[in-house]
Amino acid sequence: MKLAGGEAARFLAKPALNAAGFLIYGADPMRVAMKRQQAVAAIVGPEGEAEMRLTRIAAADLRRDPAALQDAVKAQGFFPGARVALVEDAGDGLVGVIGAALADWRQGDAQIVVTAGLLAAKSALRKLFETHPNAPAIALYDDPPTQAEIEDELRRAGLAAVGGGAMKDLVALARDLDPGDFRQTVEKIGLYKWGDDSPLSSAEVAACAPATVEAEVDDILHAAAEGRRRDVGALMLRLEGQGVAPVTLAIRALQHFRALHAAASDPGGPAAGIARMRPPVFGPRRDKMLRQARGFGPDRLEQAMALIVETDMTLRSASKAPGMALVERMLLRLAGLADARR
Repeated sequence: MKLAGGEAARFLAKPALNAAGFLIYGADPMRVAMKRQQAVAAIVGPEGEAEMRLTRIAAADLRRDPAALQDAVKAQGFFPGARVALVEDAGDGLVGVIGAALADWRQGDAQIVVTAGLLAAKSALRKLFETHPNAPAIALYDDPPTQAEIEDELRRAGLAAVGGGAMKDLVALARDLDPGDFRQTVEKIGLYKWGDDSPLSSAEVAACAPATVEAEVDDILHAAAEGRRRDVGALMLRLEGQGVAPVTLAIRALQHFRALHAAASDPGGPAAGIARMRPPVFGPRRDKMLRQARGFGPDRLEQAMALIVETDMTLRSASKAPGMALVERMLLRLAGLADARR
């Protein structure tokens, strides 16, 4: 049989103990590995591997020793409890061996868990499980996790109280990160909140989320967009000391002001425009960009972009003017535009 969607998620969270086994397959190895880990842990518990109730069999080893799977399924362990025989990275070449083990499976035997990469619709391994009455096939696609799956991750990380804004940020973050990176981020947040019973906030999500831009570049762009001329000079010295290229700063400035222009021009308003940004922005950075988009407005943002493009073209021309000085002048003029809007 085939399981999909919520039914598949529920099965993997708590596999039926009377199932002979199941197949998990998909194009993303990390996604498959995480769901396999979740399902196996639900069957054998946290001490299952230490109690030798989990037998791992690589596909290459099973091809050399076809009896290894049958032996693992029938073997009786020293410790009581459910057992799993795990075949990893299987392919159609193992259909005969896995099919024989499924046919001979009896209640009390180890459950047969098989993982595989992307399988075509005509795959013999996929058909074996899809047509089996007691061993489902579960396909994992590159869909973002649902809110229920995110809540499960949060519970595993010990995060019980999550504010509404923080949950929205986590849902957006889950859409843009690989599953493994998202899990690591949630674990990092769990460590950050250790011993803190207050609800998780957007600012805390932003503090733990993987950085999408260098903080220093972000700082100077915010300073310019908020009219903070005094901060521009000090930040320029830091960036120059780090070896940031003038053209890089011009490119990042254009990206930032284009994003502000898209938000300011959004039919649903700047807040809706900010929410549509990819990659998403969180917490204080989102609040800053929202204020900047509202403060400038579409017309003045178009002037800002024209100024940035002009500077960028000068940097790429044969001009002998110092590049960082040109960029600093550009940022100061952008700060002047922000001041003029007030």
